[in-house]
Amino acid sequence: MYLVGVLPSSTVQSAAIAYVHYLSFMLCFAALALERVLIKEDPSRKEAISILVVDVIYGLAGLILLGSGILRVLYFGQGSSFYTENPLFWIKVGLFILVGILSLYPTVTYILWARPLSKLELPTVPFVVVNRIRKIINVELIGFAIIPSMAVFMARGYHIPFG
Repeated sequence: MYLVGVLPSSTVQSAAIAYVHYLSFMLCFAALALERVLIKEDPSRKEAISILVVDVIYGLAGLILLGSGILRVLYFGQGSSFYTENPLFWIKVGLFILVGILSLYPTVTYILWARPLSKLELPTVPFVVVNRIRKIINVELIGFAIIPSMAVFMARGYHIPFG
C-alpha cells in the first residue's frame, strides 16, 4: 500500500486523467441540463448569451471528455485491448458519437443567434424550434445517463465477446 505523497507518478497521472474524465462528464451533463432549462421562445439578450456560453462550456467539456477518454484507453486505463475487445465499449463510444451529432442542431441554432446579438438585436426563436431543441436535449441527456452504465459493467468484468 502506498502512502499519500509517495504514490508512483504513473498512479498520480492515471488518477488525474480519470478525475478530469469524470469531471468533464459531469460538466457536460450539467451544462446540457442547464441548456434544457434555459431554452425558451424569444429569449432576452441575457438569456440568449447565457445559452451560448453554456453551449460553449458543453462543447469544451465534451472535447476534454473525448481527449481524456482517449488518454485512458491508450495510456492510463486497463490497456487498450480491455476496451476495444469489448462491445460495451463500442456501445459507449457509439452513444457518445450519437450525442455529439445530436448536439450539432442546437449548437448551429445558437451560433446563428450571434449575428443578431452582435447588432444588439434579439434572436427570433419560434416555439417549434424550442420544442425541437428540448426533444434533442432530452435524448442527449438520456444518452449521457446510459454511457456510464457501460463503464460500470466493463469495470465489473462484464464482457460481451465478439462473434
